[in-house]
Amino acid sequence: MAWLPKACVVVPVDFSPASDNAVRTALAMVADPRHVHVIHVVTVPDFIPYGESSWVVEPKEWHRKAALHLAQYIAENTDFQNVSSAAVTGKPDVGIVQYAVDHAADLIVMPSHGFRGIKRLLLGSVTQGVLHHAPCEVLVQRFPG
Repeated sequence: MAWLPKACVVVPVDFSPASDNAVRTALAMVADPRHVHVIHVVTVPDFIPYGESSWVVEPKEWHRKAALHLAQYIAENTDFQNVSSAAVTGKPDVGIVQYAVDHAADLIVMPSHGFRGIKRLLLGSVTQGVLHHAPCEVLVQRFPG
């Protein structure tokens, strides 16, 4: 299997500097920026509790706002122009893997913050879930910081 170029590279983003790095890495691996699929997986809570009241979250509105934020993120990063993008609703690792399956991805470029100890325990590891279930190669790119 050839390393370069790839026909479909999926890059999940959380809008962090690590995500920026991962998108740039993916762009270096394709002949056409449209082959880079920048996705954001949003988990919609059932409700948001505040004090004695709680607000019910409307999943379609939550998804719409995530899609708008993703579009703004791409527009603000001029070197990300012409990439494919999608907002996906669900559990992050499951959503990333399913998107990769649905689009016959050749590679997933995972930005990693390198959390360790209690921080990793509390936040979980999306990367770990993707590594176990991905239908393709996974490049984990650690961002120093």
